[in-house]
Amino acid sequence: MLENKLGLTNAAELHKQEELLTKRRAREMFETGMLDDLEVGTFKGLAGIHHFLFQDVYEFAGKVRNVNLSKGDFQFAPRIYLEQSLAYIDGEPQANFDQIIEKYTAMNIAHPFREGNGRATRIWLDRMLKQGVGQVADWNRIDKTDYLNAMMRSQVSSGELKYLLLNALSDDFSKEVFFKSIDASYDYEGFFEFRTEDLGNDEAQ
Repeated sequence: MLENKLGLTNAAELHKQEELLTKRRAREMFETGMLDDLEVGTFKGLAGIHHFLFQDVYEFAGKVRNVNLSKGDFQFAPRIYLEQSLAYIDGEPQANFDQIIEKYTAMNIAHPFREGNGRATRIWLDRMLKQGVGQVADWNRIDKTDYLNAMMRSQVSSGELKYLLLNALSDDFSKEVFFKSIDASYDYEGFFEFRTEDLGNDEAQ
């Protein structure tokens, strides 16, 4: 149970409120054009996305984690080497599709935040794709199990992930595609109670 700005001590309620508040912020991020003001392909840009999404929920929004993290048998970048890893990733090229996906997988291995890495980093990836290849990933076209398996195997080889993303590229930059992609991205992490298109900033819970 993560300490949170909402004062919640029930994990299920925190899960619900985190989804509600961060999806609402994701919608705001698109509708205000805030995404266009962020650096593309840098940790600074990623931290800006993470902070905007999670600012209502966690004090650590946008901040480099100060703990070690692991998932299953895999250990993400050790905390003592994390900032060095992030500086290295910043310098990696992002001029074409292959380079962009390699940079994305490197950032996943770094896993710089205490929570919310996947959701923020997929938006970060889309910013690189839009700038580098003139398209974005329509995450709604990538099956959850296929994606999670490809991400797990990307620690060794990114070929499977590249195949999935290449077949999900879209030149549709509309808010409808963005909102549905946010919903699919969140579903990968087990958040599926709210639809982004239904969450205007002034709507009640």
